[in-house]
Amino acid sequence: MPDVGPADVRTSFGAADMQVTAGAADMSASIDGVDIRTLTLRRDFLAANAGKRAPMPGFVLLVHDRKDGDPAIRVGFTVTKKIGNAVVRNRMKRRLRALARELLPEGGIRGADHVLIGRDGGIERDHALLKAEFGKALGKIARGEDSPSRPRGPRKPRR
Repeated sequence: MPDVGPADVRTSFGAADMQVTAGAADMSASIDGVDIRTLTLRRDFLAANAGKRAPMPGFVLLVHDRKDGDPAIRVGFTVTKKIGNAVVRNRMKRRLRALARELLPEGGIRGADHVLIGRDGGIERDHALLKAEFGKALGKIARGEDSPSRPRGPRKPRR
């Protein structure tokens, strides 16, 4: 088996004009001089859930300031099985990755984790509309506006 070096590693951002490096636990990409890393650990997704949220019709944006002094932007994507089968979920994640690739270098918050949760209506929405909503969501978070999270009461039993 040939030895694979950092130049052969691909990230979820996949653009040809970025620098790619592989770390021990995650992959990172530098897009337009901004270090963007992909979230891979469950605890990071759970921590982001405690941060600010901006719900939109096609997705929910969660942003959590890490307060660790690292200026890198980290981003994670999740789409639940309620949205559809694996093909539909993967298509939605590809759309969310494309949005993050376009808007996070300019509008993302440095030193914060960004999580995009796909919603049912996001798969049919036009890309330009999703892009406008993502820009609006980033602006809301940057201004400090936060939507209240859902009440965390007892859950209904599953059938």
